[in-house]
Amino acid sequence: MSGGKVAALYVETDGAYFGLTGVDPWGEARDARFYAGPWPVVAHPPCQRWGRYSENHPITGKIAITGDDDGCFAAALAAVRSFGGVIEHPKDSKAFVGPHSFNLGRPSPVGWTKAWDGIGWICQVEQGHYGHFSRKATWLYASGVELPSLRWGRGEQRIHPVALAKHGYAKARRIGVMAMVGGKDKTRIRNATPAEFRDVLIAMARSAYELRRAA
Repeated sequence: MSGGKVAALYVETDGAYFGLTGVDPWGEARDARFYAGPWPVVAHPPCQRWGRYSENHPITGKIAITGDDDGCFAAALAAVRSFGGVIEHPKDSKAFVGPHSFNLGRPSPVGWTKAWDGIGWICQVEQGHYGHFSRKATWLYASGVELPSLRWGRGEQRIHPVALAKHGYAKARRIGVMAMVGGKDKTRIRNATPAEFRDVLIAMARSAYELRRAA
């Protein structure tokens, strides 16, 4: 039962979740809003409308409305609550807390806490502990699964050597290593889920089978 199938929702086509045994990936060609089970899920709903620049960009100005993601996060939340699983979103996601949020709460950086909805559990973890080139602080919402002990806390500061040489320590530290990623694949590189972290999320989703059997 621990090896049961898992659905990976809102993932990059041909990315980290493709080609894995027991994982049904829902890339761009499949509309994950219409996932109807029965397997537990790992969900990475789009975050653009929930981030720092969800409405206003410092260069382009007003761009959208916070939370206007065509129902992607709401559908991911419904799937996790219905079938078990975990949602991954960036730290400070406005889907978790704020006037447009689903009132899930602000996670702790050192462990799991009960979500404000009284259903799931939330936490903060840095993907840098699992192989991402930056810290990439992440918020998780989980329901119906076992809650693992993760590598909690703040990782070490990572400074891009080019930025250090060009701008000096103070500015290089301020802009962070992720800001130095460029080229046509910059979005894919920044958004990529490290294989080790992906496997943690998949294992969490698969634990839903054991909890169902024990219920």
